[in-house]
Amino acid sequence: MHSAELQAALDAATAAAEVIRSLYQRNLAVTTKADKSPVTEADVRAEQAIHEVLSSRFPGYGFYGEETGQHGMGAESVWLVDPIDGTKSFVRECPFFSTQIALMRGGRMVLGVSSAPAYGELAWAERGTGAFLGGQRIRVSAVADIGAAIVSTGNLKTLAAGPRWARFGELVTRVNRIRGYGDFVHYHLLARGALDAVIESDVNILDIAALTVIVEEAGGRFTDIDGGAVDLETTSVLATNGPLHDSVLAAIS
Repeated sequence: MHSAELQAALDAATAAAEVIRSLYQRNLAVTTKADKSPVTEADVRAEQAIHEVLSSRFPGYGFYGEETGQHGMGAESVWLVDPIDGTKSFVRECPFFSTQIALMRGGRMVLGVSSAPAYGELAWAERGTGAFLGGQRIRVSAVADIGAAIVSTGNLKTLAAGPRWARFGELVTRVNRIRGYGDFVHYHLLARGALDAVIESDVNILDIAALTVIVEEAGGRFTDIDGGAVDLETTSVLATNGPLHDSVLAAIS
């Protein structure tokens, strides 16, 4: 049985998916925001659909949306929403985009829904209840040796431009396999045990808030690349199955 909050997040993701599917592969006009990221009609309408569901059921909660910004951030409970994480993929008609909905309470992420309507995956988790993908409970791998690990990367621009790049290169030579699945995909794979670590140096909290809960409830660890806790200011990720975390952190430090 889902909590009322998780059910609301799942229903909001469903509402967003209906909007997204109706507009996907429709050659929509793209507007560039001040931060140089793209936005489409689908982003805006999907966030509106999400907000309508969540605000009607929990009117006292804050809301932080990719398209509408921060509202009521002083509330004990705040929804964090990215209606289309991966708008560039959406625009290029590549299915690697998702809707991310998280709930933060007292500064801690307590619930996450990751919905990828074109890819065909839905993951969710709530603190203390485990992580689920496609309705099935999922668990991270037990790989403990870097030499046996499969590592996936996302955006690495900042890492590539900084002093860690050489250390990362050394790590690449040590692992079993390196891939760049990116976006929601590698976090879903990590949470279900299909790979063992994810490294990204350029993210927004709205991209990863829901995924932190999913990975951790699947038994993994999720920090920034300095090993710090995830919060609203987080811009990098080291997510692992747990046993590998300290050794990967040391390798790239």
